[in-house]
Amino acid sequence: MGVLLSDLTLILLAAGNSSRFELNVKKQWLRIEHQPLWQFVAQKLESTNNFNKIIITSSSDDLEFMNNYADYTFVEGSDTRQKSLKNALKEVNTEYVLVSDIARACVSEQLLNSIINSKLDADCIVPYLNVTDTIVYMDETINRDLVKRIQTPQLSRTAILKDALETIEEFTDESSAIVAFGGSRKFILGDEDAHKITYYHDLNKIPCLKSPSSDILSGNGFDVHAFDEKGKMFLGGVAIESDYGFKAHSDGDVAIHSLIDALLGAAGMGDIGMMFPDNDDKYKGIDSKELLHAVVKKISSFGFVIINVDITIAAEKPRLAKYKSLMKKTLSEILKIDMSRVNIKATTTEKLGFIGRGEGVGVISNANLKYFDWSK
Repeated sequence: MGVLLSDLTLILLAAGNSSRFELNVKKQWLRIEHQPLWQFVAQKLESTNNFNKIIITSSSDDLEFMNNYADYTFVEGSDTRQKSLKNALKEVNTEYVLVSDIARACVSEQLLNSIINSKLDADCIVPYLNVTDTIVYMDETINRDLVKRIQTPQLSRTAILKDALETIEEFTDESSAIVAFGGSRKFILGDEDAHKITYYHDLNKIPCLKSPSSDILSGNGFDVHAFDEKGKMFLGGVAIESDYGFKAHSDGDVAIHSLIDALLGAAGMGDIGMMFPDNDDKYKGIDSKELLHAVVKKISSFGFVIINVDITIAAEKPRLAKYKSLMKKTLSEILKIDMSRVNIKATTTEKLGFIGRGEGVGVISNANLKYFDWSK
């Protein structure tokens, strides 16, 4: 008998930092066509069963961006799988809970139904795989028929799982915690296709994943800063010979600020003010190149690759022709793209407006991104 709508909550764990994944991209943000992996897995499981609630644990850095994609319950995770699970269980009020890892991407409907339909047989239902190779432990060959490779999802009685995790001992799965607490578990045969993505090469073993979309994602940014007689002037990461600087909370590099907005816009990640609030003292007077470094690292970890950028600087003064080449070199190194993919244009406003009156500088930037293609 299947689980009724009110009986079961799904928890998907996605708060890991992908430290063993060997890439700058977090594996939960690998794209399956347009969807990040965590959303693909959630919707795949959601399409096969009616859950009372779907809860996804995430690192604090990812929470806001995840909310742009889906209307699930997102919970901040922690530094261990067990602590993340305990945080998620605070949101569970159903009799049963199904827990899986985002890295377990290809759980079949058949396996899921087998787990759910065994819910009355034990406190925790656990899929496993047999071991076919010879097993040696502590220099002793042991009976491989006694060894099981444990998989997820695992279905548990919620109350027992919550109690079992009230310990300082760390468990790598729910069933181990429940058995240590004195509960029961039932093993059911798992599925070889439900392989877990731990290392980059594991992606070759996952049959249900489609390659990322090849679409180009475009964003634009616009920023202005008025001149200030105090301080130095920086544009495009380069110090400009000038008797004045910019009025700004940071170093006032209006070109980099505009570029950051273009990059964040293409990624759908808000704007510079959301990421670096101008009322936060830690950004006061900061070198804008540091801000750009942080943005490049963040969008890369979320599965984006920078294709090219195009920057137009509107200024009556100072003259910028001799600085453009150095700007291109400086920005290309931070963006980790070839100089030929950084275009910088300087123009005037024909004496019109505040720029034409020599009161400040305005910059328009455009950026193009694509998804990191893990399939290649």
